[in-house]
Amino acid sequence: MLPLNAENLSQLSGDLAVPSYDREALTTGIVHFGVGGFHRAHQAMYLDRLMNEGKALDWAICGVGVMPADRRMQQVLDAQDGLYTLVVKSPDGTLDARVIGSIKEYLFAPDDPDAVIEKMASPEIRIVSLTVTEGGYNFNAVTGEFMAENPDVQHDLAQPRSPRTTFGLITAAIERRRERGLPPFTIMSCDNIQGNGDAARRSFVAFAALRDSDLAAYVEGNVLFPNSMVDRITPVTTDDDRDDVRKHFGVDDGWPVVCEPFTQWALEDSFGNGRPPWEDSGVQVVPDVEPYELMKLRLLNASHQALCYFGYLSGYRLVHDVARDPAFAKFLLAYMEKEAEPTLEPVPGINLREYQHQLIDRFSNAQVKDTVARLCAESSDRIPKWLLPVIRHNLDSGGDIILATAVVASWARYDEGVDEEGEPIEIVDRLRDKLNAAARRQREEPLAFIQDRDLFGDLAESERFVSAYTSVLSSLHSRGAKATLEALVSGSL
Repeated sequence: MLPLNAENLSQLSGDLAVPSYDREALTTGIVHFGVGGFHRAHQAMYLDRLMNEGKALDWAICGVGVMPADRRMQQVLDAQDGLYTLVVKSPDGTLDARVIGSIKEYLFAPDDPDAVIEKMASPEIRIVSLTVTEGGYNFNAVTGEFMAENPDVQHDLAQPRSPRTTFGLITAAIERRRERGLPPFTIMSCDNIQGNGDAARRSFVAFAALRDSDLAAYVEGNVLFPNSMVDRITPVTTDDDRDDVRKHFGVDDGWPVVCEPFTQWALEDSFGNGRPPWEDSGVQVVPDVEPYELMKLRLLNASHQALCYFGYLSGYRLVHDVARDPAFAKFLLAYMEKEAEPTLEPVPGINLREYQHQLIDRFSNAQVKDTVARLCAESSDRIPKWLLPVIRHNLDSGGDIILATAVVASWARYDEGVDEEGEPIEIVDRLRDKLNAAARRQREEPLAFIQDRDLFGDLAESERFVSAYTSVLSSLHSRGAKATLEALVSGSL
């Protein structure tokens, strides 16, 4: 079994495509924070496409890890010379795999923060990109205010030469470039947040303002933050995935990536210091990303939340099993058509009804083996950004809210931490303890969960929302998730 590394590339199976370009000749143009499965199935893949066409050879990626858990990624990528296998799994069982070579180096910030800052301060770096999750922007989900009291933020303000956060590292690099007379890099967010570039701008300007008002003015006036919409279902890599790569392609890859065939990237053309010709690799470079963003967040992402809590409580553990259940498919399509779609403007080049049915097909891909638990994680960062805007829009317009509200109730029931068989549920959320404590009180205090103003704002004061919410929550407690979902679909709840 051949270990995956640069030396062994020429010996790999002919069934496994490898980079056709000279990786030694690549130069780094992008520093990326948050090298996980999605980045490697998406942005890094698009660059690899360009490089295989002889383009963007000066735009290779330097990955950066900030969190302690990123140590493992550093170890694997260092051992594999930045290489990894991307396996696209089609519904018919076909595997289409290739080795991606666009990541040239990886730095683990806790080991040497200054090395990361100096890398970004070098002239060849023209873009700093981010997949740091919805919670990585450190702003209050309801007020939108930057949370200056975050202990790591406070550390970076007190010790700016040894920052712990993405904000501290990137802001220090901007400051260093300005001192050297170098133009700033573009900061490109690729996270699932509406107006992700705008959100990044707010967070970085707010952090810079805590450091120095002149620096904040410089960031606000000179650094560009393009918005983008990114889409590709990329489940967590499992040992079975590693075994499949060994069995089918004869290579030992410590951290391959599996994904669905579908991929989309809509990107605002707003770059201050150049960019790769991404449009040549299938990226939609557009003047306004917002219609694409809202379509994806309120249809795909919110539908993931619509299926995961009800699905988990109904006994499902894999996403495709949920999506293939006719009651769930009907529930998801009803949510999208009746509640989400009315909040959207037309999306250039997209038939929204066809897109909705395509989502059900994508969720039903049994080869991907996406887990329900993955979708249930970090809900406090997701629900306020993806689903609550649908509810608020329809409350204001007089539209339907029962199905979206039911998703909130199913989240509250899930966060009680015990399933319908009495088995414990592992809640994965930065606010786990607070959410669980509130959820465990709600059989006696039905509004306990939604009275958290940091998450729900004033929704608990809306009579129409409260009426729908308590009705569904009561049914979840008395009848269970599957019966409640069926009642919602039939209109009898």
